[in-house]
Amino acid sequence: MFLLNDTIAALASAAGPAGRGIIRCSGPDVVNRLDHRFVPRDASAWSTCSIASRHSGLWRLQSTGRQVPIDVYLWPNRRSYTGQPQAELHTIGSPPILEAILGDLFEAGVRPAQAGEFTLRAFLAGRVDLLQAEAVLGVIDAADHVELQTALAQLAGGISHRLSELRVEFLDLLADLEAGLDFTEEGLEFVSREVLVERVISARDELQKLLASTETRTRHAARSRVVIAGPPNAGKSTLFNALVGRSAALVSPIAGTTRDYLTAEVDWHGVPLELVDTAGLEETSDAILQVALELRAGQIKQADLILQCTAADDVQLPKAMANFDAQHALHVITKSDAAQTLDLAENPSRIKISALTGEGLLSLKSRVAELLSDERDGETHILGSSAARCRDSLEHAIAALSRAAKLAEADGGDEFLATDVREALDELGKITGAFYTDDLLDRIFSKFCIGK
Repeated sequence: MFLLNDTIAALASAAGPAGRGIIRCSGPDVVNRLDHRFVPRDASAWSTCSIASRHSGLWRLQSTGRQVPIDVYLWPNRRSYTGQPQAELHTIGSPPILEAILGDLFEAGVRPAQAGEFTLRAFLAGRVDLLQAEAVLGVIDAADHVELQTALAQLAGGISHRLSELRVEFLDLLADLEAGLDFTEEGLEFVSREVLVERVISARDELQKLLASTETRTRHAARSRVVIAGPPNAGKSTLFNALVGRSAALVSPIAGTTRDYLTAEVDWHGVPLELVDTAGLEETSDAILQVALELRAGQIKQADLILQCTAADDVQLPKAMANFDAQHALHVITKSDAAQTLDLAENPSRIKISALTGEGLLSLKSRVAELLSDERDGETHILGSSAARCRDSLEHAIAALSRAAKLAEADGGDEFLATDVREALDELGKITGAFYTDDLLDRIFSKFCIGK
């Protein structure tokens, strides 16, 4: 998988018939391999090409002897995606024609590419780091526009850029510490203890924020979890049915009808959500009802947003409104049709709705989508797959910097400080791919499809 001196090729466009099909080739001998069958319209431009360029011509199919029109986009030097000579062959998107062209290339000594091999070559050539390589797969596998935007942000190097800056800061800090060790007898100090502590703690705090973000991305899927909660008979199940547009939950005036939680996937204003209806049970000694309470608590704990429901005709409404905590929650006043005189002060965390008449439902959906979009915009853009891989390295780097900070505050030896800083540096290198193992690369790139 790590041989870079051979030329590889694979279909890069989607399988099946289309207006255009694309075959990608990469390797040091791309031009010579194409010369076997490609007849350029401008032979001199093709033979003297030294920069990225497009060449039109014909491809002579060995199997039939016929010619098909083809455009070759050529990167003859190392300024390509893979960091080596590369070509893309654009022609008619007919599966038999594409298979015949691939067959001709393989007859000419080109090797079929393995899964993810183009992106692997880009990584090994330093064109992308490991986080960006994972983002390529994230773009391919994105289930919705939110996941796509996250993958594109990671591919653009948002998180990679900051981690690279941190690595440079650690290298500078390590250089100052080790320079001081070389001049111990002269009593020279290249960095003061106050500055050292400040730099270490600042870097540690930033890594802790990133770690919190990776835990969130690992815990939550592409769909944000919105949980409907509240006391019995608050109209939660009726609201759930109205929001999902079908009778998914059993509705009854009898308190405690909902004993389990129900989920439904919805999309509000382009924001994918998982809506959860929970039991409205109070504390009880009944074993089954107690389990329902525990399930409700588990769902609320995992929620990105809670819709805390209180019925408009509930005598406890004033108290509920006064005690409402707006953090990660909206106070939904349900059954507004049952209290026409209800007058609510202007409050962005409080919405009056009626599932019966439809009042406030559109406003509720808009407000939920707005809150969750704002929260997503404030997150560090990192894919769940990358978050899972990076978390262990981040924890070790944070632990190393915490030790370094304590040593610096206690006026510990610079040699021990340098060891901890070097450990943090190595852990960041594992995240970006500055240090890697063959097993790690195999695990990541084997998930790719052929041709990427």
